[in-house]
Amino acid sequence: MHAERTLTGDVIAALRTRPDREALVVVHPDGRDERVSAAELDRDARAVAAELQARRATGRQVLVAMSPGRDLVVALLACLYAGSVAVPAPLPGVSRAAGERTTAIVKDCAACLVLTRAESAAEISRLLAAAGRHDVPCLVVDAVATRRDPGEWTPPRLSGGDLALIQYTSGTTALPRGVRITQANLCAAMDAVRTVFDTGPQSRIGGWLPYYHDLGLIGQLLHPLWLGATAVLMPPELYLADPAAWLHAIGRYGVTTAAAPDSAYARCAAEVTDDQLASLDLSRWHTAVNAAETVQATTLAAFRRRFAAAGLPEGAQRPAYGLAEATLLVAAGREPGGWQAAGRELGGRQLGSRGAEGTVFSADRLQLGRGLLRPAEVAADGRAVVASGMPAPGMELVVVDPRTGAELPDGAVGEILVGGPSVAPGYWGRPLETGEVFGRRGSSGSGNSGGSGLLATGDLGALLDGQLHVLGRQRELLKVDGRSLHPQEIERQLLDCGAMLASAVVFAVGGGSEQLIVVQEVRGTVRSHGGHAELVAKVRRCLAEEFGAVADGVVLVRPGTVRRTTSGKVRRSVLRENFLRGELRALHAECTEQLRCDIPEFIATA
Repeated sequence: MHAERTLTGDVIAALRTRPDREALVVVHPDGRDERVSAAELDRDARAVAAELQARRATGRQVLVAMSPGRDLVVALLACLYAGSVAVPAPLPGVSRAAGERTTAIVKDCAACLVLTRAESAAEISRLLAAAGRHDVPCLVVDAVATRRDPGEWTPPRLSGGDLALIQYTSGTTALPRGVRITQANLCAAMDAVRTVFDTGPQSRIGGWLPYYHDLGLIGQLLHPLWLGATAVLMPPELYLADPAAWLHAIGRYGVTTAAAPDSAYARCAAEVTDDQLASLDLSRWHTAVNAAETVQATTLAAFRRRFAAAGLPEGAQRPAYGLAEATLLVAAGREPGGWQAAGRELGGRQLGSRGAEGTVFSADRLQLGRGLLRPAEVAADGRAVVASGMPAPGMELVVVDPRTGAELPDGAVGEILVGGPSVAPGYWGRPLETGEVFGRRGSSGSGNSGGSGLLATGDLGALLDGQLHVLGRQRELLKVDGRSLHPQEIERQLLDCGAMLASAVVFAVGGGSEQLIVVQEVRGTVRSHGGHAELVAKVRRCLAEEFGAVADGVVLVRPGTVRRTTSGKVRRSVLRENFLRGELRALHAECTEQLRCDIPEFIATA
């Protein structure tokens, strides 16, 4: 009888198959790099795992909180080796948001101990005490790896249904929720990613995404270790300080597969200078995954134009869609002629143009406002919608009416439901939410591997000719004069309305009669009231001309006001709450008389 397959067993086998290979490259903020063999990772992981087993942490939650580096990888591997449940969390001292997130995770996950580094142990201990968890010890990973005998480690007895991770969501609309991810979920996700993106032992996979985000942890760290490939771990500040530094590291370390949100690719296209471009070599970057937020056609085109001169291969950009609740990947596009077919015809009409970056569909704006993805008769009336590709192997996609749950036909916009072996069994400690989110049923009655039903993603989209088109979050959809408007599209359009206008956030307030609000970051310095009023007029003109909508309130703010999650998604709910409480620090604000009556705090902000 064969032993049941687990991610832990796969990773151990991969590390021991070629022990002398370069399994990990750690890029430090100062430009140094550290190269670690598979044998070294295996040895240190066994040593720390032996300590976890001695402390009876098998089957229990272990918080992992430290900066990116070798010790982080060892800590995560040690949890797998020990049969513990790893709970990745950010270092609380990085920012106030990171501190709030880690505190919430500590209170929620019931960890029995924490793995960290020596310089962070005191701060973590203070956070544990403040959260009422005085009894939770902090273990310093490098010290344990040095003093503990790896030979004391015992391979754990695991099954596919055992928990391997609790992955906390990015928290765009609420406090982070812990997704329970099993060994079998991870195996299915790894198989799907390998099939879709053609990864293998010769791949070099890496990036700067935080390890406590599913795309960073599973896609750019665990996946190469599972493959027997090389993981290239870059600090987030590398990209945050200068996007060209991220691209330079991709070329320097021969990265073949890297992922980032759409906003990161857009920033690279806009900010990398000609001098920086001349020093880049992106010729080995064969798979540039664009995921974690809605993919924009303008971003794909701008990135291709800008970096073709740096050797970016044609077809390298891959739009994709996934979420923590599905472990990682739900749908993705592939290179022309590969796993995904080219755009097809329906009723004698070309649905989408197939380029190097996938299928881009020109949707009729009026029909889209009515919940239908239909081709525009005139190009000027179209909204470019990027297809996120075909469902990943083993995944089932259904689009339903959010109100009735009825399955919708091809081209109709509704809530995206997902099923398949990588869909998690539910949330940690939240049975009611688990039932609501993971318990939906499709027309076939099928669901995830646990048989509990389909995952309700909360995202809006449409299936057209077998491809998924993601349009935004259901709870963020704006209803204006009987039409549906997607805030992401308005925000993207505002970004193109002039050099002074940076990131924007669009949301609605009010009850039955919703009022449209724009919070708009302003670049540079505008000192006069007339200058601010002119920018407000530009914002209003954009909404009227492009979307036939009127902004009831426009708030001009300084750059950095728009808050984002660790994966780059705009936290609209946070900005909306700040607005309603009068906590936005505005450079200038204008509103309608109705809004002035409904929300008096807004006037105080202005």
